[in-house]
Amino acid sequence: MRIRLVQGLALLSTGALAGAFGYGAANLVPTFNAVPLDMRLSFHAQLMQMNGITMQGAMGVSALSALALAAMTRGAARRLAGGAGLLVMASFLITRLGNVPINGRIKQWAVTSAPADHAEMLTRWEAFNYARTGTAFAAFALLILLSLRRSPSAQGPNATLETASTTSDSLF
Repeated sequence: MRIRLVQGLALLSTGALAGAFGYGAANLVPTFNAVPLDMRLSFHAQLMQMNGITMQGAMGVSALSALALAAMTRGAARRLAGGAGLLVMASFLITRLGNVPINGRIKQWAVTSAPADHAEMLTRWEAFNYARTGTAFAAFALLILLSLRRSPSAQGPNATLETASTTSDSLF
């Protein structure tokens, strides 16, 4: 039962993370590019301030729950959960090392003015955004795949996710 709860938490948090990044990539980035630069910079700076705690929390819960699930399982289940955890960690690193430094510059530009190379910097931010969105979606896909595998209850009342993973390892 504990494994199923951790699996549910990993699936929920990683789905929320992928959904948030996906919404940003599909809706916010095109909107950023459609409005005047001063409006984009002001909105972007405010949005990043609001997103700081929420997105870091989602990434933390996603990574920890996926890695905990990997520690609790074996075989293909461990590989899928571990891969998801590593992909979420990649999303975090892309965000922290790519997007966050540019967000700091955008915050400055919002109160002063954008430099001559601002378009290049905004394009870099977007590339990092698409990369972290891709890693979050890949992590979510691995957890979906894990959840769609033959359930332990289908193998008998005493089966667990660990035993379920060893019976279908040849599929992965």
